[in-house]
Amino acid sequence: MPVNKLTFKSCAKVNLYLRVLSRRKDGFHNIETLFERIDLCDKVTLKVLADKKIEIICKHPDVPRNETNLAYRAAKLLQDRFCRDSGVEIKIDKRIPVAAGLGGGSSNAATVLLGLNKLWGLRISRVRLAELAKKVGSDVAFFIYDTKFALGLGRGERIKPLRQLNKVLLWHILAVPRFKVSTPLIYRGWDRLKSKSNKLVRGLTLPKYDVKMFNASHALFNSLEAVTLRLYPQVLRVRNMLLQQGLKAVLMSGSGPAVFGLTSSRKVAAGLAGKLRSRLKSWQIFITKTV
Repeated sequence: MPVNKLTFKSCAKVNLYLRVLSRRKDGFHNIETLFERIDLCDKVTLKVLADKKIEIICKHPDVPRNETNLAYRAAKLLQDRFCRDSGVEIKIDKRIPVAAGLGGGSSNAATVLLGLNKLWGLRISRVRLAELAKKVGSDVAFFIYDTKFALGLGRGERIKPLRQLNKVLLWHILAVPRFKVSTPLIYRGWDRLKSKSNKLVRGLTLPKYDVKMFNASHALFNSLEAVTLRLYPQVLRVRNMLLQQGLKAVLMSGSGPAVFGLTSSRKVAAGLAGKLRSRLKSWQIFITKTV
């Protein structure tokens, strides 16, 4: 009997390094980034429907149920490209904070591409799935690959898995506020800063990061931090709070507002989590690791 329902983990990411290079003619930006997959995950259940309907089910109030959802777009792309007469119910149990710089929506979309490839028996290669993922969103292709770390170029859609880092395991203390940050807003802010002076934003002229010389505490950099921290001083406050706890490697992920610090072990992260939860009542605190 053919399987018509499958459940998957859909993991988040952090950017250990994110350098914005330039604004493109299509309105996006060229970047160079170092992705890390972490074990903060949503649960995505796909159920084949007899008609061509694509249905999103999610209790989180900020997750769209229509074609603006990247998971919906992923399903629609496969349905149209491969002339499928069946549809799919996409149930998302959301644990990854929304619009926090952790790639939850992109991860969900990649999970749909991988999952429907199995459920619909499409037999699409991983390389081709990654090409399709680029049409859905900039970060989606990273989650197609079974890799802990990857270099992202272009809009972030050109992925080079870094197999030489497979033995690296990082522990993080991750702090996420309840408010959302608009990625286009932050990039527009970066454009304004850059237009004023090429020296205003730290890192605009940084040399390319050499992944062969990987060292997490040295890799941490994000061109967008200067913008987000200026617009959201509460993020700067929490970033400083992590530094005051003795962490030397602290960074905002993506366009924010999630902030993470690297710790030497789960035990250290757990100790910090207890302190932060007592002081940051309106923030979500997670202990995460490379996965």
